[in-house]
Amino acid sequence: MEAIKISLDDYVLTGAGGNGESFCSKSDPDVLLKLYLPGREGRSVEELSKARKVFALGIPTPEPGELVVTEDGRHGILFRRIRDKKSYSRATADEPGKVAQYASEFAEMCLQLHGIHVDTSEFESVKDCYYQLLEESPFFSAAEKDKLCRFIADAPDADTAIHGDLQFSNAIFVADKRYFIDLGDFCYGYRLFDVGMVYLCCVLSDEPFVKEYFHMPKALAVRFWEHFAPAYFGTDRPLRDIEEEILPYAGLKNLIIERDIHAVKPWLRLALNPILN
Repeated sequence: MEAIKISLDDYVLTGAGGNGESFCSKSDPDVLLKLYLPGREGRSVEELSKARKVFALGIPTPEPGELVVTEDGRHGILFRRIRDKKSYSRATADEPGKVAQYASEFAEMCLQLHGIHVDTSEFESVKDCYYQLLEESPFFSAAEKDKLCRFIADAPDADTAIHGDLQFSNAIFVADKRYFIDLGDFCYGYRLFDVGMVYLCCVLSDEPFVKEYFHMPKALAVRFWEHFAPAYFGTDRPLRDIEEEILPYAGLKNLIIERDIHAVKPWLRLALNPILN
């Protein structure tokens, strides 16, 4: 995939995250640049390939454009910008009184996504993604990897869409339009592999993490989950039962976090106790 050379002088920095930065074009307000951190060139190619396939499926997401490279060798992707958008995490932080509304809307988006059947020859299965992450991880013993592999293998199979990084900051809206963003880990499989990330972000994450990445006190994130869970799973299931079932799937997300930060998060490892102990 050939990258187009660009100059960052033509763009304005608008945000930053764990994997890179976002910029708006100075000359075209409808163009957004997602620029990866140094050393993650492969992620940009992978995400663009997936983004094009996902867009073709009709899943609501910003239209992907071209692969680009800057003067200093950083790689990125051009997207059609969703103007005046707001993420569900930012909206909740700004208007805590609407937490129930925003959690229900996000749950509706997730249910629609997880109801989409995909061509399994076009995408990787979530189980294969985790097997690969386990194989490459330096943070687990052989015995621990064996237990985790057995849990993954025993989980239900499905051919439905998985976002792969289902944070409430990765869903945006403007007026009555809603979109998913950051689809570099998109795959297919059992929905709890996806929803586990929502539980991890809102409930398992510590206060500093929630404040840094979601700009709200943890108590508000917990309230978001408490409204999300019945909207997604139904009101006939006790919250405790839902959380007990989803806990190990949330723990598995630690493999993705460790891959990205190259370190162990002990407070997230506790979620793997149902599998490892």
